[in-house]
Amino acid sequence: MDVEIGELASPDSVSKKIKQSEEAIDNDMENSSCVAGSASGSLNSNNLSGSHSDMSYEENDNDGDDATDDDCNIYGDDDDYMYDDDDADDYSNLQAPFDNVDLPTGVEASVSWLNDTAPGSNTSTPVSVPVGSGLVGLPASAAVHAPSSLASLCCKTEAIASSSSSVSAESSCNEKGNEENQVEVMKKYIDFKRFDVVGDCSDHHYNKTGFEGQQPPKAWSKKIQEEWKILEKDLPDMIYVRVYESRMDLLRAVIVGPQGTPYHDGLFVFDVLFPPAYPDIPPMVYYYSGGLRLNPNLYDCGKVCLSLLNTWTGKGNEKWVPKSSTMLQVLVSIQALILNAKPFFNEPGYESRYVGAEGEREASSYNEDVFVLSLKTMVYTLRRPPKHFEDFVIGHFRSHAHDILSACRAYMEGAVVGSLVKGKIQDCSKKSTSSKFAADIRRMITGLISNFTKIGADDCEKFRCS
Repeated sequence: MDVEIGELASPDSVSKKIKQSEEAIDNDMENSSCVAGSASGSLNSNNLSGSHSDMSYEENDNDGDDATDDDCNIYGDDDDYMYDDDDADDYSNLQAPFDNVDLPTGVEASVSWLNDTAPGSNTSTPVSVPVGSGLVGLPASAAVHAPSSLASLCCKTEAIASSSSSVSAESSCNEKGNEENQVEVMKKYIDFKRFDVVGDCSDHHYNKTGFEGQQPPKAWSKKIQEEWKILEKDLPDMIYVRVYESRMDLLRAVIVGPQGTPYHDGLFVFDVLFPPAYPDIPPMVYYYSGGLRLNPNLYDCGKVCLSLLNTWTGKGNEKWVPKSSTMLQVLVSIQALILNAKPFFNEPGYESRYVGAEGEREASSYNEDVFVLSLKTMVYTLRRPPKHFEDFVIGHFRSHAHDILSACRAYMEGAVVGSLVKGKIQDCSKKSTSSKFAADIRRMITGLISNFTKIGADDCEKFRCS
């Protein structure tokens, strides 16, 4: 809740409001006009359940300068990205503008979700007392006739005290409800299955293609069921899959970025379509980039470049083999071969072109860019979690908030990107950090603290840059 609520509930604040009311009455009796009490906004039910809910918080005043920087604008205060699920297709709609775009590796598109007002800014959501029978603290737009007797003032005074008590009780109730909700979210996160069958596929990228409204052949269905069994039994840690009861041709996977890479602790979302000719041809895989090109193999248009998918060259078993290749192999390949420790060398020809010290410098610089884009991908995913992964996304970032923020601080101070595993440095070698990378991380930390705190991560402020 914003600070104004706490002030309104205090005795000093009540006295102040009474004094203001007395002055307003005196002025009105002299001028015989209407008066309007000032307040900051509204505490109606819409605000409490809307974009500035109980999970919102007040930023420090000294963060205003950071918020004015353009790169920090990706962090909006509007929780619509995170909690508003009115439009079932929003997740796919966020990605849609990039489907026909091709940017160089390490480059980000200019997109609307990156241009929200920063939580670090000094503008806070106004809050006021509801206007009821005889209440003071009216919104500026409201006007009431001033009472014409001291008896009305007494009623006014009682209403102020009643209102303050009501706000305090409501605040306490909301805080309790918020704590219970956070406990429930973490329980769901802990119990989240690596593989499960779900229903609604409305936000899936391939929802309008494949076997939509058709009955697939029995032989094809049998093959897909075999794939399901393999995934349910053998999915490794950090890969989570949801398949659809009514659309067996669709699958969604979320891969956690591996430790020891610039992708660590990030979440990367992929939608899959098993075409009618499957398994004679490989599945189609689509990556939700958010307009961020953070790997040579993951295009901002959603294309996944991988030999196993026949979207890149390969030899023998590197390519799709209808009788033996599986969806599990595809997911493991994305996790191990694409989201690796030195993605710079994923670019064709770079491994032979950049060798020795030069190659290491280029790979290190590329990892810095990738890590910043990975942090932005975290925000993208957190603001609009993919359907059926909402609890997992929030629980994941609540659990890993300190690891992510401590990595940011360590990399700013010269630790090698990717060297932190669960908040501890594995590679103690130091390097000089570019001023641009340090500035990018500094800005990212401000926004990450905002987003992590909103979802209930504790004690994130200690990572804020001075």
